Amino acid sequence: MKIKRIGKKTGKTFYFSLLVLPIGENMGKSVTVSTKIPKELKEKIKELKIKPSRLLRKALEDEIRRREAEKLAEEIDKLKPTLDKVSVEEIVKSIREDRDRR
Repeated sequence: MKIKRIGKKTGKTFYFSLLVLPIGENMGKSVTVSTKIPKELKEKIKELKIKPSRLLRKALEDEIRRREAEKLAEEIDKLKPTLDKVSVEEIVKSIREDRDRR
């Protein structure tokens, strides 16, 4: 969550916050995940002022997206032989029929 101060020049100070959550994430249902790392790595994190929770959360979200896309690509590859049997004309005809029924 970012908290930002605005309105310094007018003499009035307003604070607003922006909370960005990935789709489907509910902060009330968060869990803690921990891992062990070498002491030297921990020292570097502290020295470089890295926020590990943000970095790890983002890395996990990115990895999940990558693997889900990979899984979807595999499923599409499995369906390709079946889809190749259907012509573009049949697909267009089917879409038109569906639209006409509405």
